[in-house]
Amino acid sequence: MSKAIIYTTPTCIFCHALMEWLDGEGFEYEQIDVSDPVNHAKAEEALGHPIEGVPVSIVDGQEILGFDRPAFKKIMKAQK
Repeated sequence: MSKAIIYTTPTCIFCHALMEWLDGEGFEYEQIDVSDPVNHAKAEEALGHPIEGVPVSIVDGQEILGFDRPAFKKIMKAQK
């Protein structure tokens, strides 16, 4: 199964909701806190564009903006 990279901030309720849901689904992810300026700069470099909101997730090279449950479910279904 793929592992997601999720760019988050500590105060983002959608970030926490996404991670809680992914935990319940057993989907692995790495959380990166972009409220830290160094992480923020590295994330923007990796994404190739400014981060205008969080969460931003990368799974198998696909960028998912926000808590987009249907996008994650599509990925999970494809991996079964």
